[in-house]
Amino acid sequence: MSVGDTEVNSRDRGCPTMGGPVAMPGAAAYPSAFVRNEDDGLAHLDLLVRGARCAGCISKIEKGVNAIAGVQLSQFNLSTGKLSVNWVPGAADPGLITRTVADLGYQVSPYDPGEAEIERDKQGRFLLLCMAVAGFAAMNIMLFSVSVWAGVNGEMQDTTRVFFHWMSALIALPAAAFAGQPFFRSAFASLRKGKANMDVPISLAVLLALGVSLYETMTGGEHTYFDAAVMLLFFLLIGRWLDHRLRGQTRLAARELLSLQAATANRLAEDGSVYAVQARDIVPGDTIILWPGDRAPVDGKIVEGRSDVDMALVSGESAPDLAKAGDPIRAGMVNLTDKLVIKASARTEDSLLAELTRLVEAGETARGRFVKLADRAAQAYVPIVHTLAALSFIGWIVVGAGVHHAVLIAAAVLIITCPCALGLAAPAVQIVAVGRLFKRGVLVKAGDALERLAEIDTVLLDKTGTLTLGRPRLVNAGEISANSQELAAKLARASRHPLSRAIADLAGPGGVAKDAEETPGHGVEGTIDGVRVRLGRADWAGVEKQDENRSGLWLMAKGTEPVHFIFEDAMREDAGQMVAGLKARGLSVEMLSGDREAPARAAAAEAGIDSISFGLTPQDKINRVEALVGDGKKVLMIGDGLNDAPALAAANVSMSLASAADASQAAADMVLQGEKLIPVLTAIDISRAGRGRILQNFGFAATYNMIAVPLAVFGFVTPMIAAIAMSSSSIVVTLNALRPFMIRRKT
Repeated sequence: MSVGDTEVNSRDRGCPTMGGPVAMPGAAAYPSAFVRNEDDGLAHLDLLVRGARCAGCISKIEKGVNAIAGVQLSQFNLSTGKLSVNWVPGAADPGLITRTVADLGYQVSPYDPGEAEIERDKQGRFLLLCMAVAGFAAMNIMLFSVSVWAGVNGEMQDTTRVFFHWMSALIALPAAAFAGQPFFRSAFASLRKGKANMDVPISLAVLLALGVSLYETMTGGEHTYFDAAVMLLFFLLIGRWLDHRLRGQTRLAARELLSLQAATANRLAEDGSVYAVQARDIVPGDTIILWPGDRAPVDGKIVEGRSDVDMALVSGESAPDLAKAGDPIRAGMVNLTDKLVIKASARTEDSLLAELTRLVEAGETARGRFVKLADRAAQAYVPIVHTLAALSFIGWIVVGAGVHHAVLIAAAVLIITCPCALGLAAPAVQIVAVGRLFKRGVLVKAGDALERLAEIDTVLLDKTGTLTLGRPRLVNAGEISANSQELAAKLARASRHPLSRAIADLAGPGGVAKDAEETPGHGVEGTIDGVRVRLGRADWAGVEKQDENRSGLWLMAKGTEPVHFIFEDAMREDAGQMVAGLKARGLSVEMLSGDREAPARAAAAEAGIDSISFGLTPQDKINRVEALVGDGKKVLMIGDGLNDAPALAAANVSMSLASAADASQAAADMVLQGEKLIPVLTAIDISRAGRGRILQNFGFAATYNMIAVPLAVFGFVTPMIAAIAMSSSSIVVTLNALRPFMIRRKT
């Protein structure tokens, strides 16, 4: 196969640690499923990129692709491995784009969500296996190493010491060869393209330690460093596996949104026949029939029928709206009560649901651009460490030291400068803080969420399901007679409307009205004890129109006075306390809602929020988030509806509730367990305290390197001592992260 006009060796399609390069078809071989034309005239391609690991990889990939003439935009999502590229047709081509990414040292293939998920699972399992092998080998090697250390003062015979060294070698060499694959293969792939990543010095340090140890063993030397090499791999694999797990959580949002896409649809032919088709085969102009319970497969317009439609995807509100001929309908909306006939206006990939998915992925991509202190330091790590090791080797050769001694010093420099303490500076604090928050009802999903939460200055709150409970509640039950409640329940049990369901649930199991029939958008009627009874809208039930700002149903039976069932979405009991706490911490608070003005203002007033926006679409919400972020604000978004998922992904940090839609929970960095909002304040407090601890760890890591590196360069540190020092620095960082928790346990 070829990538553009360059031949590429194609082996298996494994993960970057498990297989060779992945071949890409040339530009002419690309089917329309991979390259699509956008409305703005640009061509678009999604690629799956393997081998990217940090913010430096994001920058390298995007800069490399953006440098291609004709490319207008490239965005890489580290969580999903998805690279999205827009270019001017004719000015660039898919072959050139994929070849550019491959030349940077990464593996590429057309993006397939299913294949991408399989590859990520394979990579996670392989990292876990490597970590287990390294850990098991390190424990066994230490048994021999401790014995050697205990007998260095002449108590152990030379033959015994050499035997123990050979036993360590028999364990370390195959274990390191297997467990080091994530680093060795990545380093080899990078070097083959003329690049150097962080895995190059790590691989060199391990190989030098093993090589020197093997030489010492063969020549009868006193010291070997097999345990240092394997322990180095073990510690690094722990960090890499945790990073893989944390990044895996963020890709769930888009997958949950895509799960709302109907797989099939009922298409109406010109001859009146109806047949099932794949949703992806629907084209604009097709006529689709939606039966009660069906989910709209594409965007379109209703041409026949009227029915209650669950529009939570757009408005976020639990109460359905009446949809009739001429009204638009969006992919993902659910028809509730009667048949609808719609005319498709877009394909599945151009629907609102697909756009929401792209917005979520764009938000995750933007969040991945945050370059932390550790990433910035790591960018300088490779050239600095290589230079120091090389200069140390050359310097000691110049002053008359032997090659053996110079190699030991170079290996010590590579090992002692391994950025384990730097890499643990933030994760160690995060692990402790995440555990404390879990006990307080906050589930933290993103690895760096607490760092971002500590920096916020603005909080955006959704209304329905966030400030409120998101469930209709009958507020005037005490004013309604038991007979009226029973009459209403007999009708409500025949309806799918949420307010009717609330009445039926309140009454419990029971009978249903004779010949009960629901009129979509109006209500349900039937015969009870020979009397016709209606439950529904005021005008339909024969009642003069009442206040439209209060959700409710009217019960009308012949010869009786109408009865009003009033519902409201009750506020969470601690909403006001939470808002007051946010303000006390110097944060500005704003409410974003898809609801009408009157209920939105009422909820904001009760919660103590002065700034509100109402009647918002998902795009309106994300526009508000992006506007604030563009002004330099650090935004925390708290929401629960499907329509909140893109805004949650676009904010600097986000929270959702346990009762929220799956897509919103997946898009959020944190999930609040239970129905209380006070844990939001706890999370902010712990994140701010954790930020101070992280900065302390960074300071220690920097100080450690300032002291340890010169000692290694000037020959005061052996590879064994370097490994101990490197491990000790990691332990100190971890203990510093645990210190607040240990103090709290004592008090």
